[in-house]
Amino acid sequence: MTRKITVIRGDGIGPEIMDATLTVIDRLGAGLEYDFQEAGLAAQQSVGELLPETTLESITENRIALKAPLTTPVGGGFKSLNVALRKHFDLYANVRPAISFKGTRSRYEDVDLITVRENTEGAYLGEGAYTAPDGSRAESKMIATRKGCERVLRFAFELARRSQRRKVTVVHKANILKDVTGLFLNVARDVATDYDDIETEDMIVDNACMQLVLNPERFDVIVTTNLFGDIISDLCAGLVGGLGLAPGANIGERAAMFEAVHGTAPDIAGKGVANPCALLLAAAQMLEYIDAKPLADRLRLAIRDTIASGDRTTPDLGGSGTTDSFTRAICERL
Repeated sequence: MTRKITVIRGDGIGPEIMDATLTVIDRLGAGLEYDFQEAGLAAQQSVGELLPETTLESITENRIALKAPLTTPVGGGFKSLNVALRKHFDLYANVRPAISFKGTRSRYEDVDLITVRENTEGAYLGEGAYTAPDGSRAESKMIATRKGCERVLRFAFELARRSQRRKVTVVHKANILKDVTGLFLNVARDVATDYDDIETEDMIVDNACMQLVLNPERFDVIVTTNLFGDIISDLCAGLVGGLGLAPGANIGERAAMFEAVHGTAPDIAGKGVANPCALLLAAAQMLEYIDAKPLADRLRLAIRDTIASGDRTTPDLGGSGTTDSFTRAICERL
């Protein structure tokens, strides 16, 4: 049976890496039908809106979106299109794997960890944000709720159990931010009692960052709040070669959105050298989500073998290939 998904081709290098990704998905025989919608600059130029209602309706109907990077113009309106989408669909869990690929320019060879980030509360909620007219003072509240903490913590523990991972590390700053992140830590300790088959530890965020750089192998699944998760997930991407290898999933009860987490890279847009791996790996996450894990495993293996061989890889991966040549090399391995 064909499954329809919403596809947002994005801005900058977005259309190039999306075309590459859909070519590979089709080669896999995933049986997906694409409902193309616009957002970002492309939507603003065509219909005068950054996030058209038709795009939101498509995601609501299809419940799954595959999204390339978007540009949020400087100035008024959305603070972030990504944040707006997450808020609109209540995509509370952000899932960012960081896995080493042989043949990449990275300092480590055996990193294999997942960061689960609370996506809708905390510092990024921007509750009560205010800047004085004279610029002398700015303020914004950090808000956490027991419900928001518990659902993302349970998501992380269920992910660990489902993926047969051994440990969950709860990252916080409860020694200083005793109320907001203290609540997150207290709820984590309560939730952990329901998962006695999984080792649980908690770690202050600054120590966690240091330990990730010194001993990334000690981590398996990390779960943390919005701001800390944003920082830590990019740090983890740096352990395995950068954002070009960093996929992201945003999961809610009503919808899920899968994306490359890097930017639109306007400096290389149209040059045919963009690395599609982040979006391809996000597509693998999507395939797992729709219960097509064997296809996801085949896709990851083809990406891994292509990078390891250096066969027609893009310049950021140390090769002299193009987006098209790299895509063809992956398809051949499928």
